[in-house]
Amino acid sequence: MAARTFLAAGLSAAMASLAAVAYLLWLPDASALKTQNPTTTTYTALYARRMARRGKKAGTAMRWVPLAGISPHLVKAVLIAEDDRFWRHRGIDWYELNPILLANLRGEEPQRGASTISQQVARNLFLSPKRSYGRKGREMLIARHLERTLGKERLLEIYLNIVEWGEGIFGAEAAAQAYFERAAADLTPEQAVSLAAALPSPYDRNPSVEPDERLLKLRRVYLERLRLKEGGLPAAAAAPPPPVQPL
Repeated sequence: MAARTFLAAGLSAAMASLAAVAYLLWLPDASALKTQNPTTTTYTALYARRMARRGKKAGTAMRWVPLAGISPHLVKAVLIAEDDRFWRHRGIDWYELNPILLANLRGEEPQRGASTISQQVARNLFLSPKRSYGRKGREMLIARHLERTLGKERLLEIYLNIVEWGEGIFGAEAAAQAYFERAAADLTPEQAVSLAAALPSPYDRNPSVEPDERLLKLRRVYLERLRLKEGGLPAAAAAPPPPVQPL
């Protein structure tokens, strides 16, 4: 009996080891991203194919700048809009994700969201944007791997340089130049909030589109929270941002 127990334990340990090795081999090699900046993403490739189907050449604007070269207003506004607990989670924000998972399990109307910046980088660089539970699981595993490999600041730098902000516009520098004709380092709080509010739907909400009341309200909320984070006016006293005029 003891021999059988020992054999079973040995087999279990061997299977666990094989599973761990398979998992490590399955993960993408992200070590090069420590020093090398990505030049393409899933979304730049999709944009290029979309333009090709129209018989046009994709004029992709993606100008890389270091994190220090991006306005702190934009960095904070994007975190407010996309991942307010970025510095506290480890790639997956279970606090935000658990209610969505429970709602889906209960058969309620499908819920989306709660993708952290780390997950968005994983999706942009290594996965398809097609939604499925399988892709979401892979996205979460890769996000955790990227956090361990690259660290928070590098992940945030990558995200701000590859995220889509409109037709052929990728990254903070390209967006700042396209919409405000200034460097990403020089964005005002109002401009930063306008860009941050566009991220869930960059084609419909970018600063060149006339904002509706819902978008104006969202910008006001983000601006109030940004001012609180920066130690400025209290939320109740914060003036709403002026509407962004289409270029």
